[in-house]
Amino acid sequence: MYENVCVCFQITQEQFILASQSLHLQRPGCDAVYPVGLYGWRKRGLYFFLLLLLVTMIVNLALTVWIMKVMNFSVDSMLVLQSEKNVTLNVRNEQGQLTGQLTVGPEAVEAQCQRLEVWSKGGDKLLFTADEEEVIMTTEKFTVTGSEGAVFGHSVETPLIQARASEDLKLESPTRTLTMEAPRGVEVSAATGPLKVSGRKDLQLESTEGEILLDANTIQLGGLPLGVYTASPHQVSQQEEVYEVCVCPSGKIYLSPAESSSTCQAMSNICLWS
Repeated sequence: MYENVCVCFQITQEQFILASQSLHLQRPGCDAVYPVGLYGWRKRGLYFFLLLLLVTMIVNLALTVWIMKVMNFSVDSMLVLQSEKNVTLNVRNEQGQLTGQLTVGPEAVEAQCQRLEVWSKGGDKLLFTADEEEVIMTTEKFTVTGSEGAVFGHSVETPLIQARASEDLKLESPTRTLTMEAPRGVEVSAATGPLKVSGRKDLQLESTEGEILLDANTIQLGGLPLGVYTASPHQVSQQEEVYEVCVCPSGKIYLSPAESSSTCQAMSNICLWS
């Protein structure tokens, strides 16, 4: 009986050993190695892309420096904008509407704005102003150097018109009349030279409420027609040197030889043809 029990124990131990050996697992080996990185054509493509990017940056920098050199972009020189046709600067408000425009073209410079102002160099004095109603110049002197002078299509209002030193001042209307008006009078004077008023046809001096005063040491009326007063209308004296100024009823002035009494005749041939 004891022998049977012993056998059973041995069998159980062997089974346990066999079972333990069957449960013992071997770990897999680490003989396989996988490389990490870019190799082959991928590595060469990456290097080519980096080289191309570097060349592009260098070319871009060179073009930027060249453009700045050609366009004179610097802190020491002025800004120059060049164009084959024109250069236009636009100003818009917050709503995007055009409020001002400056166009510099090959034939003209155009400015479109509500008011154009030109200030002095220091910015403390307004020199020129232009809007839809008027043009104002606040400079002390406005000079026109053209050979034909200044041409005005309509009226001109100014307190003084003066020529340069040693130069003549000429007010002329070749095909129409020349009118000078002022509520308190118009003064025309020549301080150092003669004053000449001439016209192709009629020259009229008119005063509606005052008088016309000719105040000078010598007053000469050249080119007046000469009337004849003699006992015989067919006898004309050529030795007379003193004349009398006569006025026709029409206002025409003529000369007549002076005598002891007036020789003016209202029915003179000069008055008849006036």
